[in-house]
Amino acid sequence: MANGISRCLREWGINKIFTVTVDNASSNDVTVKELSKQLTKMGTNLMNGNHLHVRCMAHIMNLVVQDSLKESSVSIERVRHAVRYVRQSPARLKRFQECFDDEQLNCKKTLCLDIRTRWNFTYLMFRRAVEFESEFSHYASSEIVLRHYLEHSYIEVGIPTGELLSSDWENVKRITKFLEIFCLLTLKISGSRYVTSNIHFLEICAVAVYLKQLIANKDTVLSEIVKKMKKKFNKYWGDPGKMNKIIFISCILDPRYKLETVGYALVMIFDEDPGATILAEVKKYMTSLFSEYVKSSSKGVVLASSSDYSSLDTSTFGLSDSQVSTQNTGLLESLMQDIKKYKSGSGGVDTKIKLDKYFGEETEDDTKEFDVLLWWKLNSARFPVLAEMARDVLPVPVSSVASECAFSTGECLLDSFRSSLTPKLVQALVCLQDWLRNEKLKQHVSVEEDIDKIEQLEQDLASDGKDPSVIDM
Repeated sequence: MANGISRCLREWGINKIFTVTVDNASSNDVTVKELSKQLTKMGTNLMNGNHLHVRCMAHIMNLVVQDSLKESSVSIERVRHAVRYVRQSPARLKRFQECFDDEQLNCKKTLCLDIRTRWNFTYLMFRRAVEFESEFSHYASSEIVLRHYLEHSYIEVGIPTGELLSSDWENVKRITKFLEIFCLLTLKISGSRYVTSNIHFLEICAVAVYLKQLIANKDTVLSEIVKKMKKKFNKYWGDPGKMNKIIFISCILDPRYKLETVGYALVMIFDEDPGATILAEVKKYMTSLFSEYVKSSSKGVVLASSSDYSSLDTSTFGLSDSQVSTQNTGLLESLMQDIKKYKSGSGGVDTKIKLDKYFGEETEDDTKEFDVLLWWKLNSARFPVLAEMARDVLPVPVSSVASECAFSTGECLLDSFRSSLTPKLVQALVCLQDWLRNEKLKQHVSVEEDIDKIEQLEQDLASDGKDPSVIDM
């Protein structure tokens, strides 16, 4: 894969890569390592590729939350099965909508079924189901088949789902409110119209503090879920040595936060002594990265040697002594300016003063209207090297969701109804299609040509109050 990426980069005329944002597949780890080696051979691998690999924050959050919901509570499974039962048939869904109050008859909202591999769909399913709690109670009292369905469906082998209780709704409400935090966070970091790297670390800190608080919660159901989440959280963000330091630097380059905010957040996650140690390492890494930018920006500065000046024969220019003195002064000033540029380019005192000046200035007010890129544009004259760093660091995407959605074809292949079919029903449809297309049949049946008749049959059954998914033989 690395060779394929390199080939594309050559075709596009790109020879420098700052970061690569990918999900957590193990193959991506190997790809980034090989890509780093190739960039090193090209001489364009900044800081030996230490910050090249950026793990998608949205994928990590998905793993953290999804892992905790694998062994979900009975309440979660009961609501999921109830929603699935209603969504399996247009006739059932219509009868469910008839349970709405008069004020809700014109409501366009409907139940949605979750996708187990995507916890955010589980959250959306629960949020909508909670809104229709009273309708579910009314529907369950009149729909005997629903109670029968729940009694004969299983959470796992030997554990039946059971009837929906009021306590189940209370548990689902708490879990929905808990998942809302992570859903909003995922939407925030997956934005594509604004920079997100500067908020990456602070959002991680907020999640860590939130999980610590919930672990001590008296709610046993929620506490068990959070403990599983914390274990997965520590796998990716529990060891600062494995974290890409670019997420710290991007936060430091936000003039609303800088070093003080990062230091405080590190203490909140890793306690005081480890937090101070990590902050020192982050500052050291930023200084090294800053020096690399200083060197690259100072290329082309050439100092004239003393022999170049001593070899000048002023008599050939017809200059007087006063003119020679003035000329020497001009040469000296030019020399001192070159020396100053050289010192600045080699990470000298002037450059370090500018870095410390940025750290020493007051932080900007944290407002919703604040535009970090605009701030660096306006202050690029005062901090030219830091502004160049900000142009590279701040636009680093911390999530690959936006790019993946652009190439997703799932909605083009499956509509909302077919994507909610149960595995058993999908298997039945596949088998039925295979039987219909069997060459041994005397009369050829075309599913494509008969689709209108099938849809008409479903509508007739639905109008008669029958379930289209169950046809008496």
